[in-house]
This record gives sequence, C-alpha cells and structure tokens, in this order.
Amino acid sequence: MSSSNNLPVTYNDPTELGCLADVCIVPLGTSSPSVSDTVFEIENYLRNNTLNVKTTLHSAGTTLEGEMGAVFQLIKQVHLFCHKNLNLVRLHTEIRTGSRIDKNQTASEKVETVEKKIKEKYGS
Repeated sequence: MSSSNNLPVTYNDPTELGCLADVCIVPLGTSSPSVSDTVFEIENYLRNNTLNVKTTLHSAGTTLEGEMGAVFQLIKQVHLFCHKNLNLVRLHTEIRTGSRIDKNQTASEKVETVEKKIKEKYGS
C-alpha cells in the first residue's frame, strides 16, 4: 500500500463530508502494561492506508483527516487488522471527531490559527 500522508485532502463532491478525528486505540488484557509495540503496528497500518486519509501521530493517539466515511472505514480496518493479525482479543477505542461545511481546514491549520493568536496577544 502506498502512503497517503502527503496527499492534500479535498472535497469536491457535495455529498462528501470531511472530518478530523482523534483516535486512540488501546489493547486490553495483554501481558504487558506497555502498548508501544501495538501502537507501532497500528501507526504503520494507518500510514499505509489507501483511503486518502491523512494521519498525524501525537502523544495521545493519531489524528485522521479525510472524508468521514473513509475515516470510519479506516478505524474499522484497524480493528480488523488488530484482531486478525496481532491476535488482540479486545480493543478499547476513543474517538473524537468534528466536521464543518463552511471551509476545508486541516489539523495543522487549526493549530497554526491558535498559535498565531497566542503570538499576537503575548508575542513570541
């Protein structure tokens, strides 16, 4: 699969709904309190998705950017991957998602907007 992380996410079809989703998937009932090996496998799977969903890893999960149906399809695919390929019996997933229809805005643009306002108010 090819990486989609460098592709721009655009929505030309009026039936499409773009979204940003923060996702944190945690395996339950494993023999170790560490989840970094599982996070590595999940992140590798996400980065190689073919659904035109951009991924950005952060300290508490991954931000997914794309068409809402594709984002949720990818989350389903990750669950299936974890159950079938990583032999994980139980997963706990937290999802925060948002959408807007007045403009396209990436996750990095949202951060830049807030950083700009902080700089304007408090300086560098």
